[in-house]
Amino acid sequence: MGTGFRAAFTVPEFRVLWAAAALSTVGDQLARVALSVLVFQRTGSAAWTALTYALTMLPALVSGVLLTGLADRYPRRAVMVAADLLRAALLAVMAVPGVPLPLLAALLVAAQLAEPPFAAAQGALLPTVLGDRYEAGQSVHLITHQAGLLLGFAGGGLVVAWLGTSGALAVDAATFAASALLLRFGLRHRPAPGEVKRARVRIREGAALVWRDRRLRLLVALGWLALFTVVPEGLAAPFSAEAGAGAAGVGVLLAADPAGMVLGTVLLRFLPATRRVRLLGLLAVATAVPLVGYLLAPDLVGAVALLASSGAFSAYQVTAGATFVRLVPDAQRGQALGFARSGLVAAQGVGVAGGGLLAGATGSATAAIAVSGLAGVLLAVVVAIAWSRVSAAVSAG
Repeated sequence: MGTGFRAAFTVPEFRVLWAAAALSTVGDQLARVALSVLVFQRTGSAAWTALTYALTMLPALVSGVLLTGLADRYPRRAVMVAADLLRAALLAVMAVPGVPLPLLAALLVAAQLAEPPFAAAQGALLPTVLGDRYEAGQSVHLITHQAGLLLGFAGGGLVVAWLGTSGALAVDAATFAASALLLRFGLRHRPAPGEVKRARVRIREGAALVWRDRRLRLLVALGWLALFTVVPEGLAAPFSAEAGAGAAGVGVLLAADPAGMVLGTVLLRFLPATRRVRLLGLLAVATAVPLVGYLLAPDLVGAVALLASSGAFSAYQVTAGATFVRLVPDAQRGQALGFARSGLVAAQGVGVAGGGLLAGATGSATAAIAVSGLAGVLLAVVVAIAWSRVSAAVSAG
């Protein structure tokens, strides 16, 4: 890592936050693989598998609106520790063999409700801990998150095949317990920052700000196109079964997209910033195109190649997000980002759920992914045409 990254690691509290985040990210992806395999093994239904995967996303919309304010009403260390302990306890119950699927779904929803307040507390605490080293620390967190996705998904299928679904969920519970201990004893106590404007009001104001600015509307639309390209994640288990790869194939499939995104992020850095901004629409279309390749009924290797290609092009999301932040006034940035991120999580949940229902209706996860790719291409073309009319002014400004 460069000098800036090393500077962030010289702060002891940052090392604690970084280690806790790495543990949670890997554990979360392991749990997603385990749940996908578990539900598909019990039901044999692609629809139920995808709907369960969607439950790892949709609760964050409700929690993001109602619970993120906890990070400003209570000491942030306490919020993070409580969220991790809650998730550890719920996942420990989920790990008990034979837990009925309805109870498993309820426990999963409850566990996911704890994620947004944890993330809000962590994000608010980072600038306090790092001071003028905040930018370096934030970059480290982003790289760690992508690496955690890759490691958790790639190793998840192997861990599930080795320990079974219950064992994998137990490991996830242990990662949250370890994270809670690190945070409790590695961070110093800080008092609550005080009462702030309600999160629901902030989200509403953020939506109004985005709606008034065409550039922001299009950038949000470019981000929310992920609702189509996330479908293969929710259908990884049934597709792996169709391809004859079993549980081990699930992790490989889930790891392909983040691996491609890491590569794409590195390659895009070779282009000038203004060029990256102008290419956003084209890259959004290119992200969905590989999924249309599922019409050819690829095997596991072919599917991994398609997903990695899609992930590489999806690196445009990094530029879209940075451009969005640059265009939003500083005083309203939190409101606009809250709206955009909550909407993105909801869009991904809807996409996964819709893909599962389509797979159930067609009897084929492969066909459902191909259809989602076609729909994504068509809508991305519309957004790309609109973006081409404003991109020159945005990149120049």
